[in-house]
Amino acid sequence: MKKKSPTLLFAILSLAWPTMLEQFAQTAVQYIDTAMVGSLGTQATAAVGATGTVNWLIGGTVSALGVGFLAYISQAMGAGEKERARSASAQAVSVTLAAGLVFTLIPIMLCRRIPVWMQVDASIQDMASRYFFILYTPMLFRSASMIFGTLLRAAGDTKTPMRISIIVNIINIALNFFLIYPTRSLALFGFSLTIPGAGWGIEGAAVASAIAYTFGGAAITFMLWRHPEISPKGRSIRPDFQILKPCMRVAIPNMLQRFATSSGYVAFASMINSLGEISTAAHTIANTVESAFYIPGWGMQTAAATLAGNAFGAGDEKKLRRLSRSVIPLEVGLMVVSGGLLFLFAPSLMHLFSRDAEVIALGTTVLRMVAVSEPFYGVPIVLEGMMQGVGKTVPPFIYNVTGMWCVRIAGTFICTQLLGYGLIAAWACMIAHNVVLFFLFSIHYLTGKWIPSH
Repeated sequence: MKKKSPTLLFAILSLAWPTMLEQFAQTAVQYIDTAMVGSLGTQATAAVGATGTVNWLIGGTVSALGVGFLAYISQAMGAGEKERARSASAQAVSVTLAAGLVFTLIPIMLCRRIPVWMQVDASIQDMASRYFFILYTPMLFRSASMIFGTLLRAAGDTKTPMRISIIVNIINIALNFFLIYPTRSLALFGFSLTIPGAGWGIEGAAVASAIAYTFGGAAITFMLWRHPEISPKGRSIRPDFQILKPCMRVAIPNMLQRFATSSGYVAFASMINSLGEISTAAHTIANTVESAFYIPGWGMQTAAATLAGNAFGAGDEKKLRRLSRSVIPLEVGLMVVSGGLLFLFAPSLMHLFSRDAEVIALGTTVLRMVAVSEPFYGVPIVLEGMMQGVGKTVPPFIYNVTGMWCVRIAGTFICTQLLGYGLIAAWACMIAHNVVLFFLFSIHYLTGKWIPSH
């Protein structure tokens, strides 16, 4: 047993680090995007952030489809059934096409209404609507990135999505530089350089993102087609319910969970938007800052899901239990470190994105509050990953929906809408939500019910 532990630890880290680096690159772009838009003023920051939770809602729903295929493909690979994995990959193509078209049409048709429903300040509703419209024109390519990236990770290839994500982020930053700002002069080593620019403001940021998303979707589709083990090339994409039924059995509860929790994020953000521009800007920036410190959690979740699926597909329950005993302490340790760093550097990080003293002070306070809860949040993330890998998504659905709506949303409504408290009270409700998830998932894990019978 002792000889196997380092091998398992190596497998966890080898799958986790590319996902962590990918998440880091995406977060770095979020930081740069927010800083570039932030230089345009508090209104621009609020307009971009006002519909951010709707992005989570749609992105989470599409990603959930990928989770169904992750469970199926990782289990097929663990059982050595590569032909079954290829057929599942082909079915994922038809699902991606359908999801991409649906989630292009609906957001574009509703782009004028969404800022109104989100209680965005009337002065920035038009700006927020234009940004949202541009961002959703390439949703087919974004769907391909999310679902096909998950297929590759399910097959143990976390490096290809990482590489493509880094290139996408470089394209986004470069285009931001030329599309957000007008033509301007830049002094460099005593010389004056004229930098061309479109001067499109936040619309320029949206166009840059749309072009980068399009490249990313095309690139990951190409790489999936070339993959030696799960390429859908030559397979029929016509619906095969023998494959789709088990995939959807996992995906639908996960989709409902993400839809319900993301709807909660929308309601949460809507209540925060009603508190005014300062709260909206502080919340938007603090969310962006905080996302970097979740990277260890999400990286470990991907590794846990893939390895749990492999072990379950191979019928190796001992390996499943050994995986949980390795990954949970590792996850907690990483989240303790990330929480400590967030607490220490919260003021400096807020200064990167805003010059408004009120925004910086408010954002620093809520970031230091949430930093303390990071280890509590890490445990349910990794436990949910293992449960996704073995195809058990109903308990996470119940726990996440209960925590979101009964703790975070109900608490925030009472605090902000009835009692008149501000952003600090709203984030306290968010922290309470994370702690409740910790206890619910931990109890489920300790009972041993997270491993289904074959």
